Amino acid sequence: MTAPVLEITGLSKKFAGQYALEDVALDVAAGEVHGLLGENGSGKSTLIKILAGFHAPEPGAAVKVNGSAVELPIKPDQFRALGMSFVHQDLALIPSLSVTENLSVGELSTQGRKLVSWRHERARAATVLERYGVEIDPAARVGDLRSTDRALLAIVRAMEGLGRREGEPALLVLDEPTVFLPREGVLRLFELVRTVCESGSGVLFVSHDLDEVKHITDRVTVLRDGRAIDTRPTAETSENELVELIIGRKLVIDTAAAAKGVETEVGLEVEKVSGGLVRDVSFTVRRGEILGLAGLAGSGFEDILYLLFGARQARAGTMRLEGRSVDLTAMTPAVAVEQGLALVPADRARDGSAPTLTVGDNVMLQTMDRYQRSMRLNRRAMAGKAGTVLEEFDVRPSDPRAVYRSLSGGNQQKALLAKWLQSQPRLLLLHEPVQGVDIGARHQIFQLMHAAAAEGMMVVCASSDYEELAITCDRVLVVGRGRITEELSGDDVNKHRIAERCYQSTSLAA
Repeated sequence: MTAPVLEITGLSKKFAGQYALEDVALDVAAGEVHGLLGENGSGKSTLIKILAGFHAPEPGAAVKVNGSAVELPIKPDQFRALGMSFVHQDLALIPSLSVTENLSVGELSTQGRKLVSWRHERARAATVLERYGVEIDPAARVGDLRSTDRALLAIVRAMEGLGRREGEPALLVLDEPTVFLPREGVLRLFELVRTVCESGSGVLFVSHDLDEVKHITDRVTVLRDGRAIDTRPTAETSENELVELIIGRKLVIDTAAAAKGVETEVGLEVEKVSGGLVRDVSFTVRRGEILGLAGLAGSGFEDILYLLFGARQARAGTMRLEGRSVDLTAMTPAVAVEQGLALVPADRARDGSAPTLTVGDNVMLQTMDRYQRSMRLNRRAMAGKAGTVLEEFDVRPSDPRAVYRSLSGGNQQKALLAKWLQSQPRLLLLHEPVQGVDIGARHQIFQLMHAAAAEGMMVVCASSDYEELAITCDRVLVVGRGRITEELSGDDVNKHRIAERCYQSTSLAA
């Protein structure tokens, strides 16, 4: 038996007298991918920040790396010698530099070389990338890379930056690295993670996505309210058991809720829309229906929402919404809102919110005109209403003065839904609505979708999460090469069938 790559015992941390972590124990074996799970606020981020030296734990904590005790807090200049490296959700790459420069910048900054042979550095970068099986041009600008290639590059840089001797174990911490990756990109990243483990290193993998956890991890540790609830072999633990461990109770989703609201009357007709990757797409949505859009990356399924909302320019097509016809080539977001459309985009920070404003301002953006009198806003009344809305949608904290970007991913998403749903749109467009959201908030968002549909609202949800589509949707349209290749309904709306038809969609669209 070799010593664990990472061994933690008695790890506690208090903030303002309250435990964020209490007596946590965890170990990562050599060659293992160990999952760290828990809702937002469970203590995952605090644990990672202690390992990264950002926080000092309470007295009594002990951390060992490769069997050797580590002095806490860990200092930034110790990580390389300890064999520890981190890849966070933002990846910390420099978009304006090349692949070679990103791989070399850490080493060059510590060596203080006056002259650099970039031909030599590019050749070395090519050798490193080949060793990890990553096919990226060393001369490419990182800002021009696909999201998947950027994530792969970040992992290669993290491992190479350790300067390890061959066969020497290392600890790689992956903190939500897959949130903004398409499904095929996630699988490529997992192949690289397994390559890392085959060298004897260990990986601590933090994720909200239980499908990913089941796919890549060997064991999982679940945190709840700052405590380590259990550590289990992943293969011997069902997804339902993981959910119960994470939230502390059985979770029952009323998947019939949306179906009860479905009416036979068609409320939306989309005819021959083209734009982006989409070609000549037509479909209808009934009142009270949740319609899913699915497809592989590059199929165009995600473009449809933005074409309907006018966030991307359509080349052709019309939309008939409850009897009123709209030329989609002239659609703009302002016109879309006037017509009763709402869009929650996949990138909520960049496209769906004002992150530096308060959560109250974000929630009230669509109804702010109701509080305007003589060119002035009634801020007191608006704040009061915002507090009520935040409590109604269980946004935590429910303080309208909190800065939006300080909220967890799930609470940010609930706030965006609150912003749109209080204006009662006729058509709600959702792109990856539970991306980067913890398991508890994920199911709250599902319930909000079902409740909106039950009241007669039309909902169109584009997602690469096939389980999400299976739970929420009445029908699913599969898109391949910019065209609708199949419609799934009834018993066919399950994640296995959706996945199967998405992977067959390319040949069906040919």
